[in-house]
Amino acid sequence: MNTDLRRLARNIHSYWAGAASFNALLFGMLLFAMPAAADERPVVLALGDSLTAGYGLPPGKSFPDQLEAALRAEGMAVRMINGGVSGDTTAGGLARLDWLLGDRPDLVIVELGANDGLRGLDPAATGDNLERIVARIRATGAHVLLAGMVAPPNLGAEYGEIFNAIYPALAEKHGTAFYPFFLDGVAMDPALNQEDGIHPTAEGVAVIVSRMLPVVIGALAEAAR
Repeated sequence: MNTDLRRLARNIHSYWAGAASFNALLFGMLLFAMPAAADERPVVLALGDSLTAGYGLPPGKSFPDQLEAALRAEGMAVRMINGGVSGDTTAGGLARLDWLLGDRPDLVIVELGANDGLRGLDPAATGDNLERIVARIRATGAHVLLAGMVAPPNLGAEYGEIFNAIYPALAEKHGTAFYPFFLDGVAMDPALNQEDGIHPTAEGVAVIVSRMLPVVIGALAEAAR
């Protein structure tokens, strides 16, 4: 009799254990099958070179990271994409643009041209690349914030005059948001740059973000209309 009772108890235990496992499996399958909640935050793509990528900076201190945090502090939640590649030129940015646009950004901050200037590349080619970048972005319905760059002074006044004029002319032609000089307030300041004198420190990036923030907020408002 005791043996039969023990066998019955084991059978009951096995049944409930199996039922619990089945219910857990069923719940997991239903949870997996449920559609994920839509992420309705605006998508901001920062397309740039090492100044965007965060060269030499600790994690979380790049321009896109700090900009996202600054926008959050203003009550604006966005999904920021760091599209910076160290050493990139305007030609490189144009070559990889279509892949980045697959994320369907609402706003693209274009920070390119510094390496064109450092290498003394033909300003006409730089302008053509930037023109094609802006046109391709706008063709998707996304808005553009064009960040200007300044040619290194060692390339001469004539080169600098032609190069520096590219950005305001392009912004005016396409009616994009415009920030005249990405490194405004930071360039040539040893306290805000790394040892190479080119790339901002985390504190330097914070200055850039604080100065650009009103322009970014305005561009996001325009993109939301």
